[in-house]
Amino acid sequence: MAGTLYIVPTPIGNLKDITLRAKEVLEESDFVASEDTRVGGKLLMLLGIKKPLVSYHEHTSQSATEAIVARIQGGESCSLITDAGTPAVSDPGEKLVRACADAEISICALPGACAAITALSASGLPSRRFCFEGFLPENKRERKERIDELARETRTFILYISPHDIESYLSELASVFPERKAVLAKEITKLHERYFRDSIGAIYESFMELSSPDKKGEYVLICEGASGQDSFFSEMSIEEHVEHYISLGMSKMDACKAVARDRKVGKGEIYKVINR
Repeated sequence: MAGTLYIVPTPIGNLKDITLRAKEVLEESDFVASEDTRVGGKLLMLLGIKKPLVSYHEHTSQSATEAIVARIQGGESCSLITDAGTPAVSDPGEKLVRACADAEISICALPGACAAITALSASGLPSRRFCFEGFLPENKRERKERIDELARETRTFILYISPHDIESYLSELASVFPERKAVLAKEITKLHERYFRDSIGAIYESFMELSSPDKKGEYVLICEGASGQDSFFSEMSIEEHVEHYISLGMSKMDACKAVARDRKVGKGEIYKVINR
């Protein structure tokens, strides 16, 4: 184990989901890098493990990253954990893994809990090809651009949604592709686990009928990809399609290029329509 970074998944709700191997690695590591040392400390306590913890989160400085790398290069073993699930997947631990890889440190990733894969496996939606989008951008314009990109995505896609964003994000998604089949997974592996299965529009309507306490929780949304008939621009004229992109801040020329890509035609055809 000397001189190794271990990527150790932690339970996303049910403590019993820790693996025997994960527990063994945590017990044998010299120290643990945790997204939140309070959360990580509680997990170790429940597992009956005593190990030094160092904080590793999105605001961790470069010098602190280098200090962890130096300790591993010096022969210590480190277990990287996140608050819940698999580290470095939509998680700040990615930066530490990259630093260790650049330093040619041995990296060992353990399989284990991951909310995205757990929700996908229970969704019943096509899983042969899928993409993971993590959290949508907080900036409203950037989020709108991302949702418009997802409207063209043909693979099943997976989103993480936090409790304070769930209402507004469902509303925005439903406004772009309301008929798309989806599964909204709430509080996976926890006491109040629940799955909403319907179209995005119907899920949003059902969700809004819940009381405020029933809306609390962490969410994963699994949504089917676009078919050729349900692109977000299917009912737009070319002029409306161009104006849509201009409203997102694109220049007229860039908007025409984006429309040409969407419609799989030459940009000359788009210029001809809007300049006639």
